[in-house]
Amino acid sequence: MRVRSLAIGLLVGGLALTACGKEGTPTNDATGGPSTTQKVAENVKVEGSPTFDRITKNGKIVIGVKEDQPYLGYKDPTTGEYSGFDIEIARLVAAKLGFDEKKVEFKTVQSAGREAAITNGDVDYYVGTYTINDKRKEQISFAGPYFVAGQDLLVRKDDNTITGKDTLKGKKVCSVTGSTPIQRVRDEQLTQPENIVEFQAYSQCVEKLTNSEVDAVTTDDAILKGFAAQDPDNLKVVGKPFSKEPYGIGLPHDDKALRDKVNDILQTAIDDGTWQDIYDSTLGKSNSKASPPDIERY
Repeated sequence: MRVRSLAIGLLVGGLALTACGKEGTPTNDATGGPSTTQKVAENVKVEGSPTFDRITKNGKIVIGVKEDQPYLGYKDPTTGEYSGFDIEIARLVAAKLGFDEKKVEFKTVQSAGREAAITNGDVDYYVGTYTINDKRKEQISFAGPYFVAGQDLLVRKDDNTITGKDTLKGKKVCSVTGSTPIQRVRDEQLTQPENIVEFQAYSQCVEKLTNSEVDAVTTDDAILKGFAAQDPDNLKVVGKPFSKEPYGIGLPHDDKALRDKVNDILQTAIDDGTWQDIYDSTLGKSNSKASPPDIERY
């Protein structure tokens, strides 16, 4: 099975799963869409931002991302290049802060380590299916949202016993440690505690699913549709989304100046059509349509 063999390769070699073409048709295109080139702004200033001052002093931007999510955040195992919707949003922000791609460093950070990476200054900002919520706002801040997803379920194609979250009792459910979806499974008691399985990456959950070691993978529908599109003969997304997951750009907690600047960048991209162009060339290829959300400033 294609996903199984690739997922095993991920565990052995730290590689990511390949992506697919438009309308869920598998291809050899592992990028999740072409990189969009953004015009780099000149003479940018962000008064009162210690993060921007640090970036300027270092002469580069370090951005925390994911690397194993088709069409969202993907790292090519051959070239080491990152691509996908989140990656292009990250590049857009960097360009409008005055930094071209040569001065951008992507750093893979798993879900459980995101707040620490931002707080410790290991990354300057984070773009990687990062749901905005009040608990996280106690440690870091968010610009956005730049996308809104919803939690859903990925199951094997021949499994008709799981049709939504209310049919998960007694089923083994897998998600990522430190993620909003795994916490919701616990809080809503969707299955018994002993049936909850956690890993550091969703691709590891997909491998367990294809090997029949778990019954469902749960996370945001955008992520799951990417995995299902890779292996449509064996995987499917079921039910209706049962949450609202606004994706934000994670920033240091007290850096309001940078948060306001990034929100301005996102709003301009929404207004001038750049957001839609980025989406259509990346996540939109998973046959998942979307429109830009409203920016929520605070």
